[in-house]
Amino acid sequence: MELLRTICIYMRIFFDNVVDFFYSLYWNNKKAVIPNVEKKHAFLAESATSLARKIKQKELKSEELVQAVIERIKQVNPHLNAIAADRFELALKEAREIDNKIAEGLSDELAKKPFLGVPFTAKESQGIEGMPLTMGLWCRRNEKTTENSEAIIRLKEAGAIPIASTNLPEMLIWQETRNPVYGMTNNPHHTGRTPGGSSGAEAALAASYATIVSLCSDIGGSTRMPAFYCGVFGHHPTAGTTNTKGSFYRTGEEDSMYCLGFISKHVEDLAPLTKVVAGDKASLLKLDRKIDIKDIKFYYVDSSKDCHVSPLRPEMTDAMQRVICKINENLNTTVQPYYHKGFNYMYKIWSYWMTKEPEDFPKMLTNNTGRVNGVLELFKKMFGLSKLCLFSILRVLEMQVLPKPQEEWSEEMTKSLKDDLFTKLGDDGVLLFPSGPQAAPYHYSFFFRPYNFAYWAIVNALKCPATQVPIGKNSQDLPIGIQVLAAPYNDALCLTVAKYLETQFGGAVTACKVKTS
Repeated sequence: MELLRTICIYMRIFFDNVVDFFYSLYWNNKKAVIPNVEKKHAFLAESATSLARKIKQKELKSEELVQAVIERIKQVNPHLNAIAADRFELALKEAREIDNKIAEGLSDELAKKPFLGVPFTAKESQGIEGMPLTMGLWCRRNEKTTENSEAIIRLKEAGAIPIASTNLPEMLIWQETRNPVYGMTNNPHHTGRTPGGSSGAEAALAASYATIVSLCSDIGGSTRMPAFYCGVFGHHPTAGTTNTKGSFYRTGEEDSMYCLGFISKHVEDLAPLTKVVAGDKASLLKLDRKIDIKDIKFYYVDSSKDCHVSPLRPEMTDAMQRVICKINENLNTTVQPYYHKGFNYMYKIWSYWMTKEPEDFPKMLTNNTGRVNGVLELFKKMFGLSKLCLFSILRVLEMQVLPKPQEEWSEEMTKSLKDDLFTKLGDDGVLLFPSGPQAAPYHYSFFFRPYNFAYWAIVNALKCPATQVPIGKNSQDLPIGIQVLAAPYNDALCLTVAKYLETQFGGAVTACKVKTS
């Protein structure tokens, strides 16, 4: 059996390399260089918390910051295709109002706003009042939101300024940010490769210094995958702690894997941003907990045996080993291996729990006006008559035609994995976990490996916190990294380790530089 598995692994590696070779013949000729940041806008490299502090202390005007972000977006968006709609003029007006209030004297009310005057972008599905909501996931909707989502309201109350909404993929193309309304978003490190999804546009802008704060959401890796592919940090909080009302047409009361999160070039932004969208549940996450990195227990998973996903490339296992060696040497500890048979079924477990989500997926694909028939839609797709993406159709077929995951087995396996892992981690342990089989793939190549997002998706099924951490580049100059997991409500552990790794491995891997002259 082990011999057969080894043969299958090598066959899969060969297949993946062949796919990459043929895709490279086309996409390597499409690579565009992202322009460097002008010296006068060097402050775009700073964290959101640092910029807010400067605005309060009158060292920087909010209008100046917003204008710089607008100019940067206009400079890089022709290469990235990340922006769905903007509110540039309104943002500038709101920034001027903030500057005028500060000029009159910083009141206690303004001083308490953690992101005063800092612009932010959000995925189109997050719902910014007055912004077009074409909702690329259905590609047929064309309206404007009449009110802000709860997350947008809370960010505005924290002093942040919405500046634009970003491109959103068709439903269930998590590994690509593309839809027929706005087209395809490109990875800034290589514009012939995907930035991931569904928050790929947010990550692409962050890695290009074209956004300060990026509001995302995650039900199958949609925050962490793009962060990994684009070389920035992404935090997925403990499920059920962020208010999702108004996001993705949710009420905020659902029992769900779906969770809001953020992407940033700086770890220091992630905790205060998470507090904002967590609201009165922020205390559950223990984000103010003081943690000595030397008191943390470390475990790691070197790879999964899930046959749905591609084998890890050497660059990914090397990244994990470099992190392990650094921790062992610097912290005078030993990172212990960990494995549970549940990791053999990452996609299967996540797929089962997706059936427990509150949305009726085949109905959602029709804007809740009917139900998609998977077989009929596949037939229409063969003749170019379907408006749905192939992976959405395959997901419907999986739900309607293929045998459903066994409920008893799925729930018992999930419980076993949770009990074993969270008991092992406790309140002082983290699990270092692979981010995915490889660095950012070429556009459209995910059709040949549609389940590779399972390394992120299993975290959603576990409903635990995880932070995506960049660990340098591979031989092709593409970002690589790992995930840091903790038991539920131990988000502070993830962020403490992420901060440590940021200092040890250089932090975010941006796609361009800031000019010094």
